Amino acid sequence: MIAVAIIAIALTTLLGSQSQSVYFANSAKFETMAALLAQSKMSELVLEDSFALSSNSGDFGDDFPGYNWEATVSDMVVEGIDVSDYLKQVDLAVTWGVHRYDLRLYHYVAEED
Repeated sequence: MIAVAIIAIALTTLLGSQSQSVYFANSAKFETMAALLAQSKMSELVLEDSFALSSNSGDFGDDFPGYNWEATVSDMVVEGIDVSDYLKQVDLAVTWGVHRYDLRLYHYVAEED
């Protein structure tokens, strides 16, 4: 009876450790993939048309199921200086289930000639 109790305790601990390892592996996978996807999407957003930069959201298609992105564009506010016409703050969030990765970019919009 004592041996069965010891085995039960050991197996419970072992299964808990295995579950935690799977969670950490999924988190590492998300952090790696989300960083690459966020960098790619941020470049895409900025290169499309800097003057039409606006908040938007979407997903990454069939290649990355479950991964979604949301971009929020806002004017930069610097106390005493009006920079809202040419300096934008772009916040990008990549989500996958309960995981979230945030990226922020300060983007200079050059004047058109």
